[in-house]
Amino acid sequence: MKPRIPRHLPLLGLAGLCALALLIGGYAGIYDMRQTGASGQQHVGRVKVLYAGSLAHVLENAIAPAFMQSTGGKFQGVAGGSTGLAHEIRDKIRRADIFISARPEVNKRLMDARNGDWVDWYISFMSSPLVIGYNPNSKFAAEFASMPWYEVVSLPGFRLGRTDERIDPKGDLTIQAIEQTAKLLRRPGLATQIMENTQVFPEQGLVGRLQTGQLDAGFFYRGEALAVGLPTVSIEPISLGAKYTITLLKHAPNPDGAIHFISFLLGARGRDILQENGFELLTPATLIGDESALPQALKPLLEAK
Repeated sequence: MKPRIPRHLPLLGLAGLCALALLIGGYAGIYDMRQTGASGQQHVGRVKVLYAGSLAHVLENAIAPAFMQSTGGKFQGVAGGSTGLAHEIRDKIRRADIFISARPEVNKRLMDARNGDWVDWYISFMSSPLVIGYNPNSKFAAEFASMPWYEVVSLPGFRLGRTDERIDPKGDLTIQAIEQTAKLLRRPGLATQIMENTQVFPEQGLVGRLQTGQLDAGFFYRGEALAVGLPTVSIEPISLGAKYTITLLKHAPNPDGAIHFISFLLGARGRDILQENGFELLTPATLIGDESALPQALKPLLEAK
């Protein structure tokens, strides 16, 4: 039996409980705001979101609290590599309401009967270029101002981080960037030099390793890096990046709550937060898949500019 909250509980005490809930929330945490004081709000319930790890900071620290305050609902987020999360959905290892990927093609792993028919449609709503994010306290930091990125990261002793291409699209884009740069410059040995300095880590832990000095630099999406205050350099002459998509999964435990979350994220307030954190919005957002399966409440979002 759940403990009852006395009706005479002081308002300040209740606010303190809400503040404590925010403080203890983590990347896989649950944010919860009761409807007390949220006059006229519809009960949204708990919305479980599986999302690309590059969105951990902006979703958990900006979008989730704003969504919570706006709707009185709950947000339960799990970060990971988009490809790995898609496999876990398909194999019924994880169950969720919403899936946010950093690469549109990943959704195809969840479409049609062969893959379990988990996804009928998805919306492409923002992008972010691949960049080098570096630790400003690294002994190599000053070199980025005077040398091309590929020369800096191939220096002896440089510690460069990337994600696993088998479970995260960013890892695959990183390898493409290194190989395409070496080919464009006609320096076949350059790719080998860079890869020798490279270490592989889970996407959701890469930022932390860089910030704590375990790495000199890493491959990130620009929005991801800007959201946590990392200085960045372009990977010119190559241009690659993420294209984020969102979808409501079939058999979602809380489809109504999921629609509320998608409406918030792609609505005016959500888009403002994403832009403030350095992500580039697609205007309008684009639907891919079965339009007839798209909930009616989400259709106006495709017309917003």
